Amino acid sequence: MVNSVVLIGRLTRDPELRTTTTGKNVCSFSIAVQKRIKPQDGSPDADFFNIVAWGNQADYVTNYLTKGRLVAIEGRLQARKFTGSDGANREVVEVVANSVQGLDRPREDHGGGDQGARPTAAAAAVTAAPAADEYDPFADE
Repeated sequence: MVNSVVLIGRLTRDPELRTTTTGKNVCSFSIAVQKRIKPQDGSPDADFFNIVAWGNQADYVTNYLTKGRLVAIEGRLQARKFTGSDGANREVVEVVANSVQGLDRPREDHGGGDQGARPTAAAAAVTAAPAADEYDPFADE
């Protein structure tokens, strides 16, 4: 039997970390995965999946990933049943992550309008090319 899932998508909300009564960390979050073909009927052009990560993976997700970050998830599907607060029986299907990897860098603009398009003066100084008469390809750096 095979139960394997690989997804690449963006976090739709910040991860939520909890600790079980036995002391294990568990993190829950959701991702949006873009559909290959955009629906013509106006329905969403992404599928949304609930993800659960345990232990070290939960710590990594909580410490390094935030809403909007692109991630790769490798794991398995899990279906579980529970009774809701209204007394109704419910069933949920979620992905239990074995591996979570961040695929992009965090944005440094912290919500600014220009999306970090302009480099800072320090970054511009580092990336500026030396003048033709100053460049020595054999110099020790």
